[in-house]
Parts: sequence; structure tokens; C-alpha cells
Amino acid sequence: MIRALAITVSNRASAGVYPDRSGPVLADLLRGAGCDTEGPQVVPDGAPVEKALREAIAAGYDLVVTTGGTGLTPGDLTPEMTRKVIDREIPGIGEAIRAAGVSAGIPAAMLSRGIAGLAGKTLVVNLPGSTGGVRDGMKVLAAIVGHAIDQARGGDHPSSTGPQS
Repeated sequence: MIRALAITVSNRASAGVYPDRSGPVLADLLRGAGCDTEGPQVVPDGAPVEKALREAIAAGYDLVVTTGGTGLTPGDLTPEMTRKVIDREIPGIGEAIRAAGVSAGIPAAMLSRGIAGLAGKTLVVNLPGSTGGVRDGMKVLAAIVGHAIDQARGGDHPSSTGPQS
């Protein structure tokens, strides 16, 4: 079982200005992908994101997925905070998530700066803050999350032709 945490990054939702909409969608989709999911935890952008990620990694989550803070406004700092905690970036995940959004007819999806990477054995993935961006991103992530977590835990690549010599 993959132990996952959903984190919503939103200054306004964390201040109670409006309810978190994307976090509950993310948590539900993580559960639908077979993850034992906690959250959403709601934090403002900036340093609180780094703190929440570090706490999640220390708590031993296999997967931490954020929603929000990936855009172009001066306050959108989720990718920068994520880079502070990951050891190795996995560019293909972010690229595939952006491509999925564009393919779904949302040209602005290419503006998302979300990244993904490993912090030790924890996979951290940034998704956009919209519910549609979360849905599109989770379609991509759900298809590879089991294999990615297995690899992070030290698993071998599956072979379609049997044992290799």
C-alpha cells in the first residue's frame, strides 16, 4: 500500500477566505489510485510549503502531492520550495502532466511550473491548483505511481520477456 499525503497550497484557502476545492479532489483521486491517503493539509505558499514537505518526508510518506502554487504570480513558490527538499528531480512527470493538460484543450496548462522528484524514498509531485488541473495530473500520476514508488523503494524494472541474463 502506498501511503500518500495531499497538500493544498493556497494563501486564501489557508486564511479561510474561501474553501479548499482542489485538495479534496486530489485526496479522492489518490484514494482511487489505491493510495492510503491523508489530507488535504492546507498551507500558505512559500516557506510553509517547505516545512510541510519536510514534515511529510520525515513522517515516512511514500508519496506527497501538492496542488497549487505552480503558476506565474510572484507568490507561486511551490516548485522552488519543492526543489529545496528533493534529492533528485524527475522531469518527465512534470512534462507529462503539462502535456496532458494541453492535450485536454487547456493551453494555459503549459504555464504550470510544477515539478516532481525524490526526497530519499518519498516521491513529491506538484499539480496545478485548479480541480481540472488536479484531475488531468492525476490521470498521468495514477498510471505510473505504483512503478515509481516500487523503484524508489529499490525495486527492479519489470521484464516482459522474463529473467534477463
